[in-house]
Amino acid sequence: MIPLEDNAADVIGKAQRGLEISDSELAERAGVSSEDVRKVRAGQFDEVVLSRIAPLLNLDARALIDLATGKWKPVEMGLVDGLAQFNTPYDDMTVNAYLVWDPQSRQTVAFDSGGDCSEMLASVERAGLQIELILLTHAHPDHIADLERLKQATGAAIYVPAKESVRGAQSIEEGKSFAVGKLRIKSLSTWGHSPGGMTYFVTGLEQPIAIVGDSLFAGSMGGGSVSYEDALLNNREKILTLLDDTIICPGHGPLTTVGEEKKHNPFFAGLKFHV
Repeated sequence: MIPLEDNAADVIGKAQRGLEISDSELAERAGVSSEDVRKVRAGQFDEVVLSRIAPLLNLDARALIDLATGKWKPVEMGLVDGLAQFNTPYDDMTVNAYLVWDPQSRQTVAFDSGGDCSEMLASVERAGLQIELILLTHAHPDHIADLERLKQATGAAIYVPAKESVRGAQSIEEGKSFAVGKLRIKSLSTWGHSPGGMTYFVTGLEQPIAIVGDSLFAGSMGGGSVSYEDALLNNREKILTLLDDTIICPGHGPLTTVGEEKKHNPFFAGLKFHV
């Protein structure tokens, strides 16, 4: 399994930055020392400290402790027929891209290019697939690093969220739908990490799929670089209201499901969702 993108310290840091709470302020409000907070931020987890700071950061204490102590990891899933994940290097990290296809017609959609689309293109060749569309979750460099090669190799049309720009791509708004073979794809605006971040909800396979980019990770979420409040809201209302068995395909880290994240993601565990 691909390792988790974030540990508990990363989750705490993202919440602090989003809420603009300093280490010293967090320590004072939680009734712990600044040294206690620094230790947690450095990955030295104390369950008592975690339980005190979590509510101040609007995080679920039990989910945060389970993440910190390794008691929770997403269930390792076999890929459904028609879904492939590609995890490729980009600078000092790795990034995911995906293929989703109709198993009967072999018509295929690529989601992002990742840092290197070589294995994606090799898989297309081996499986006799035909990429019809390239749908971009957002335009951060790690997700589109090899886009030009993917475009040249496939000749497929590229679509990008309207609030972001990629040369040669057509802009789309929330609610845009695509039909590729028996696949049905709907675009959902889940911005906050980036100006136009888009989730693509795909039906037509054994399980529904949500290609979420950096909106949501297993046990975490993308930093709210543009708007932390809207990143949280969009994840709650657009992604976590999908069916529990929906496979979440994030831009970094392992696959997960809506049901897993509703129970175990510190940002969202314990909340009520109106499905």
